[in-house]
Amino acid sequence: MFYILASLYRPSSPLKCAKTPPRLCYNPPLIPATLGLHETMPGNDSSAAKRARIPQRGPQAPRFIVIEGPLRVGKTTLARVLAERLHARRIYDCEDNPFLADFYKAKPGSAFRAQMYFLIDRQKRLREALAVEAPGPVLSDFLMEKDRIFANLNLDDAELKLYERYYESLTADLPAPDLVIYLQAKPEVLRARIAKKASRDESHISPEYIEEVARAYEHFFFRYAASDLLVINTSDIDFVERSDDLQLLLKRLQEPVKGTQYFLPLGAE
Repeated sequence: MFYILASLYRPSSPLKCAKTPPRLCYNPPLIPATLGLHETMPGNDSSAAKRARIPQRGPQAPRFIVIEGPLRVGKTTLARVLAERLHARRIYDCEDNPFLADFYKAKPGSAFRAQMYFLIDRQKRLREALAVEAPGPVLSDFLMEKDRIFANLNLDDAELKLYERYYESLTADLPAPDLVIYLQAKPEVLRARIAKKASRDESHISPEYIEEVARAYEHFFFRYAASDLLVINTSDIDFVERSDDLQLLLKRLQEPVKGTQYFLPLGAE
């Protein structure tokens, strides 16, 4: 039995690569965040599921961990804490996209330019980090399929068709993670957090877009089967501001994750 927060990691062979499949579409249902529920969700034919091996974990802890979720859900804080405790090499998401400000202002053509910049930058960051053979885990602030989620939301049909050609070519040999930690929250909670801490560019984000993003994430992860998945509902906890909530989460992460499991702390409603 492995532990995510184990203090020691044995070196293992480099990550292997596999194939990636067709585009996703979104008409998202909600992921149930049931107290104490630990169940496996149905498989899917998503990009990650088709190109990845079926997760089979031995006694060794996961080497490639990803933290995902919509804007202001707490990814950066959790990634920083876990990276420190695991002594993990961290892969940061792109934060300097020169086309993002124009996208938030809805300038024509900006969505495609911003998305292509993200695609090229993200696959490069993953490829370079995973190519390094070093002991210990790797922790990424993003899942590569995130890029496709936003492309489906923001690009028109012609742009998406061209984007898909580049996506397939650039990501076909990237490996799936061993473990994904998906942080979810209700759209109204995300809106409140964005309003409290928004950057200048984020202040242009509409409430409708925040809801679309949250629903798209829920739809994607409802069918995600490429790796072990821990779904954490953060609507009623705030591990960024409250240390007790963070300790509860870290305690859960000391337990192994197999298949898809959910975590909602006792006392959350």
